[in-house]
Amino acid sequence: MTEADLQHTTRLVLAAAFAIGLAFGAIGQRTRFCTMGAITDMALMGDAARMRMWLVAAGTAIVGFNLIAAFGLVRAADSIYAAPRLLWLSAIVGGLLFGFGMVLASGCTSKNLMRAGSGNLKSVVVLLVVAFAGFATLKGATAIVRVEWLDSVHVELAGGQDLPHVFARLTGVGATTLAGVLGLALGGALLVAGIAPRDTRTADLLLGGLGIGGCVVAAWWVSGVLGFVAENPLTLEPTFVATNSHRMEALSFVSAVSYASDYVLFLSDTSKALTVGIVSTVGVALGAGAYALATRSFHVEGFADAADLGRHIVGGAMMGVGGVTALGCTIGQGISGLSTLSIGSLLAVASIVVGALGALRYQTWRMDRPTPARRTVAA
Repeated sequence: MTEADLQHTTRLVLAAAFAIGLAFGAIGQRTRFCTMGAITDMALMGDAARMRMWLVAAGTAIVGFNLIAAFGLVRAADSIYAAPRLLWLSAIVGGLLFGFGMVLASGCTSKNLMRAGSGNLKSVVVLLVVAFAGFATLKGATAIVRVEWLDSVHVELAGGQDLPHVFARLTGVGATTLAGVLGLALGGALLVAGIAPRDTRTADLLLGGLGIGGCVVAAWWVSGVLGFVAENPLTLEPTFVATNSHRMEALSFVSAVSYASDYVLFLSDTSKALTVGIVSTVGVALGAGAYALATRSFHVEGFADAADLGRHIVGGAMMGVGGVTALGCTIGQGISGLSTLSIGSLLAVASIVVGALGALRYQTWRMDRPTPARRTVAA
């Protein structure tokens, strides 16, 4: 491959990632896809519709990724999710922080991208805070805490932490074969759980679940197959083009929002380059905005009061720190990471759910507690 071929491949990967982001944003806006909303609906109203949509999305991503892996086109080990080092404490602490924060911020990072694209100024503020806190946790002050206090507590496995490789070491069966078997079994079970009840099966459930999950699978193919270069003409080493991690990437939005802000702030720095994460992030906001404009649902909304602003700032900061620490958000770990059947992703997702439920309890407690009586001071 020549340097010109590498540049051409990079442009193709970026264009495809942007298109996937557009589709994700439009589908998410159309179907109200939201992990926080799914948890809230279940916990407070007993409504499982959006949770079933999430299950279908996760099941689609698991089946799709592991079928690609079974054909030898991608490997979980080439992603950040399946490394031999299991950062279990980071996954738990980061997941708890992210889950609590997304409730305070009225949605996860992807939901705030969609809301920002459709006119919500509160989400713009949240995303700015996520970018600041996320980049500080990638390379700044909170990165020191993350690396020295959390990432230092880990378990070293003999191979990858994805379930196909774990079971391959235990059974002697090839990891590629197990990827297909486990992917179909576990992903299929989630699909059945989401789609099976006919009385509540809707077009939105199918579009949201299959569409969002399909976007994640498409992103894996773009980054891991189209974007894989066996020998980079500049370094003579294998590489995945246009990724921030220099590994195969799918959709994930906390670090992507952070890198997008870094790219905008230092655009004149020639070392800065567009990546899959940056362009897909922009695509999500634009896709949601285009759908909102087309359906005349574009609406400008601001904060109700100072307390509302404060909650969203705190929530955004918690999502930025937590999302980077846990290696992903509700999409990054919840759909993309989970599709690799990574143990770390399972821990992160469970912790996000626990954190979100804790935040819902906290908000209920705040609303139910008696308002302190105001004391009148005599003149």
